[in-house]
Amino acid sequence: MDYRLFRAINLLSGRCAPIDWLMIFLSKKIRYVFIFVLIFMWFRNDHYRKVTWNAMVSSVISMFLHTLIKLFFFRPRPFAKRRVGILIPSKMDSSFPSKHTLLVFAVSTSIFLYDRALGSMMWLLSLLTAFSRIWLGHHYPSDILGSAFIATMTSIAVGKPADELTDK
Repeated sequence: MDYRLFRAINLLSGRCAPIDWLMIFLSKKIRYVFIFVLIFMWFRNDHYRKVTWNAMVSSVISMFLHTLIKLFFFRPRPFAKRRVGILIPSKMDSSFPSKHTLLVFAVSTSIFLYDRALGSMMWLLSLLTAFSRIWLGHHYPSDILGSAFIATMTSIAVGKPADELTDK
């Protein structure tokens, strides 16, 4: 089922240049939007500085988990095992977890925990970024879902105040 869903999405790539351009943009450049939002939040006020700090901590922990998982688990990327369409080159490392997805979901979830409106917009960008990784032929849907789950849970754990954890 994972491959069938991947194939259904990936077969659409290469058919419409503007959509392909958008998917490449989302995959390669959207991280700068996330960085800009975090910088803006850092300088806004102390409340948003805490949000930015939590997002950075969540991103670092997510990247640590990324490295740890890749040490013990290898899953070939879709284009390494099968003939699929890829729009831009990619590394030949493990398909799981997706670094792009980890980072955007770590940041967007951290923001969502404190600011629902901005967090929802960032989550939408995260979903589009994750989808673009499948469109480009770099990841299976399960890679994306697993990465989003890891980053979201990491951000929730980091964003939860210590007194809330001990009260329950």
